[in-house]
Amino acid sequence: MYDLFFQKFNEKVQLTGEEQVQILDHLTFKKLRKKQYLLQEGDVCKAIAFVEKGALRAYSVDENSAEHIIQFGLEGWTIADLYSFLTGEPATYNIDALEDSELVLISKTAHEELLQTMPKYETYTRLNITGAYLAMQRRLTSIIGSSLDERYQDFIALYPHIAQRVPQHMIASYMGLTPETLSRIRRRISKK
Repeated sequence: MYDLFFQKFNEKVQLTGEEQVQILDHLTFKKLRKKQYLLQEGDVCKAIAFVEKGALRAYSVDENSAEHIIQFGLEGWTIADLYSFLTGEPATYNIDALEDSELVLISKTAHEELLQTMPKYETYTRLNITGAYLAMQRRLTSIIGSSLDERYQDFIALYPHIAQRVPQHMIASYMGLTPETLSRIRRRISKK
């Protein structure tokens, strides 16, 4: 049930069996059905979710009811409205399941307790946040400095598993494009 969570944890920071049991006491397992919400805009994000199985997305909805996907979460990834989780303020994102999913949740209370009592958990958290920051910086650099064709090719090269599991209109939303524009880019690239 928590196999992938501990596999990914141990890839970054090695745990002893005793430390694994200590962390396990702070985890909650949750299943979501496809289209079921983990978090809705306006609620406070009370847990970080690690995806054991399935796929999720985090997105906002603008005044015209258009969705803007800011993150996908597949097996081995974490997903949350981190700002809401850390500040206790209402979430600005919705998070829902794109597929039936199984999640490992770490509540705010459990997270804070583990940060205080387990240096290896603090190291793991720092490495995850650093990785997320670097990914965000790479994404922003790509948006600012790359052509649309390059951005799409970079996305496919970096996340081939997402492109195979997520509808094209969601990839377009993630890239800040209309589905029609993404379709034109894909046609142009395929002709090269």
